[in-house]
Amino acid sequence: MGDVQSQFRAFCDPLGFERAGRVSEASWVPNTDVYATDSGLVIKVELAGMRSEHLEITVEGNRLRISGNRPDGCRAAKCSFLVMEINYGPFESVLEIPPGYDLSQAKAAYLNGFLRIDVPLTQRPLKGGKVPIADGSSSLL
Repeated sequence: MGDVQSQFRAFCDPLGFERAGRVSEASWVPNTDVYATDSGLVIKVELAGMRSEHLEITVEGNRLRISGNRPDGCRAAKCSFLVMEINYGPFESVLEIPPGYDLSQAKAAYLNGFLRIDVPLTQRPLKGGKVPIADGSSSLL
């Protein structure tokens, strides 16, 4: 596993991107893709079974914090798992965004189990705040 992590770091280094990881008591970190385009950075997070009102995106300097709580509404009251691969409960992912991207202009949309955050290129200083999440009718996805 360490080799995969070092390959990920080596891949992300040219972009100056770093995953800050889990910094709270959240129980899991969702699968995330981050890639650069001509117009900015795209962050795509796999979050099936969620509602946008249960997600929160906050900006703290150059860090983007994605958090929420995925409920397990389908589980029988009495059950014994043979396989359990789906994560439920609180989650958090913190991404360090490299210089040159304007988090104050980030746009987010949640559709079909994916949260997509577009962060445009800029040279302006970063400020703190929250990123609103649009419903799935947005053209971001």
